[in-house]
Amino acid sequence: MATFHFDLVSPEKLTFSGEVDQVDVPGVEGDFGVLAGHAPVVAGVRPGILTITAAGKREKLIVLGGIAEVSEKGLTVLAEVATALAELDRAKFADTVKEMEDKLAEKEGSELDNAIERLDHFKSIQNELNTTAMH
Repeated sequence: MATFHFDLVSPEKLTFSGEVDQVDVPGVEGDFGVLAGHAPVVAGVRPGILTITAAGKREKLIVLGGIAEVSEKGLTVLAEVATALAELDRAKFADTVKEMEDKLAEKEGSELDNAIERLDHFKSIQNELNTTAMH
C-alpha cells in the first residue's frame, strides 16, 4: 500500500508526524478516509475519533474540532485539541460532558442549537470509548 505524510498538530504540540497508510477523519460534513493520492480538499473537523493506520497498526486519537487539508504534500490536521486515547482521563471527559449538559438550560436560540450539536459529538466520543473495540 502506498503511504503519504501526515501531521496532526494542536496548539499544545505536534501530536503525530510521519508516513501513514490511511487516516480516517471525523469531518463536519461526515467522516472521510484519506489514502495516498487523495484529491486536494480542505474540510472542517468535528469532535470525534481520528484513526491513523500505519505499518499494519491502528492508532486512535480524540480530536475536538479543527481543520484538515489534503494537498500534494499529504494530510495536515490542525486540531483544537488532540489526545491519544491512552492519555485521556475518562473521568474528566465524563465530567466535561455532564457540565455541558448542565449548561444547556442557560442557552437559547442558535447558541442552544450549537451547544446541543457539540454535546452530541462529545457523547458520541464517550459512546465509542465505552465499546469493546476501543479497549
